[in-house]
Amino acid sequence: MSETLGNDAGSLLGTWTLRSFTTEHLATGEKTALFGAHPVGYLSYSADGRMNAIFAAQGRKAPADLVPTDAERIDLYNGFSAYAGTYRVQGDTVSHAVDASWNEAWTGTTQVRRFRIDGTQLTIETLPDRNPVTGQECISTLVWIKVE
Repeated sequence: MSETLGNDAGSLLGTWTLRSFTTEHLATGEKTALFGAHPVGYLSYSADGRMNAIFAAQGRKAPADLVPTDAERIDLYNGFSAYAGTYRVQGDTVSHAVDASWNEAWTGTTQVRRFRIDGTQLTIETLPDRNPVTGQECISTLVWIKVE
């Protein structure tokens, strides 16, 4: 039986593993899985108000050597996202104040997300904004499962 939990900071506490990541491009309505059908990632919220998120595209290719070539770096970067900071919950939104990020354009910003929890599933939806991979206006939906 599924239990819907309240949307509050306490319901977010813990670690979540990424189940899916889809993006809807607002101009066309096209939905894509930029990180593949089975992306890898974790999202954690701690009681001290800190959060971190890391996710990677499925099947990323390892570089031929420890030090990637420039082309390998680009491929690795385009299939990866990570950031950390503090968080604040208000109703059905969680705001991530970014202290460190894979993309310095996000460092120092506040990323606002809508969220809902149903049992062990957390769904997070971005507000309409430019996608840092494609540059297009979009909304992304990420589905996470609670790590028990």
